[in-house]
Amino acid sequence: MNMKVLLVTGGAGFIGSNFINLFLRKYKDFTLVNIDKLTYAGNLDNLKEIEGVPRYHFIKGDICNSDLVSYVFKQFNPDYIINFAAESHVDKSIKNPSLFIKSNVSGTLNLLQWAYNTWKKNGFDDKRFLQISTDEVYGSLKNNDDLFYETSNLLPNSPYSASKASADLLVRSFTKTYKMPAIITRCCNNYGPYQNAEKFIPTCIINALKEGLIPIYGEGNNVREWIHVTDHCEAVTNALFYGKVGEIYNIGTGNEISNINMAKTILNVLGRPQDSIIKITDRPGHDIRYALDSSKIKNELNWFPSYKLIEGIVDTVKWYVDNKSWWDK
Repeated sequence: MNMKVLLVTGGAGFIGSNFINLFLRKYKDFTLVNIDKLTYAGNLDNLKEIEGVPRYHFIKGDICNSDLVSYVFKQFNPDYIINFAAESHVDKSIKNPSLFIKSNVSGTLNLLQWAYNTWKKNGFDDKRFLQISTDEVYGSLKNNDDLFYETSNLLPNSPYSASKASADLLVRSFTKTYKMPAIITRCCNNYGPYQNAEKFIPTCIINALKEGLIPIYGEGNNVREWIHVTDHCEAVTNALFYGKVGEIYNIGTGNEISNINMAKTILNVLGRPQDSIIKITDRPGHDIRYALDSSKIKNELNWFPSYKLIEGIVDTVKWYVDNKSWWDK
């Protein structure tokens, strides 16, 4: 069997680990290499089910490290790259913007340069670089009717989203300048198994399980569009194999809900009282609403989400209930 090699960065994180578990089960003709520097958000426990799989290789390291990335290219010669690696917490980006520029911009540039230098020798034949981005690069919608399109202006409002927008523009520049076979996906908010406790939905679930209070910024009227991580991973796979080089694909579900109503939904599922919510001082530059037009990936790549929101939330709550040992560390 002629094995292709897929390099995944940030594969011990929430979305990356879900993707790796799904991909290795589904595609038996791939070797998968995972680089992750194992910050607080990276957890090898997320990948226990594939430990010992001969087609899987884990390398602890930072994508900003040129020597490390050089070694990986020379050792494994990847055909495809998916860049999940990123600092992603908005509050942390407000406190330490330079960390986000280093990981999200410099790290992406390092990967692009090594991919270009390695792949150009054979004219990029059958190669793909997929940059995982976010709907936050578009900024904030001011009313309930607008949507973000792939052609919408980039108007990031936090250091995190600015770093992701910068990385997207770098990827675009490599496609235009060097003919790099790259694709960008921009997804709405994810939820599901293995999400770090710092994120909104795990915070709601874990605090409710501990019979504590759920903190909500401001009045909690900020609206987000939500996708189960499995649906996101399926969309990423479609984009990797069938996406058109140089294109951007929004990945969304149309499942919108305000933060306060999401918290109430989780409390309902767990049978906890609605007064378990506490309102706290709002985050600086807090975006009001995100919502994506995802018709392009549906029409061109035949991807459609499978999870309805309440079904996915119930499924996720059950996972955290059943896996206390994972999050209680």
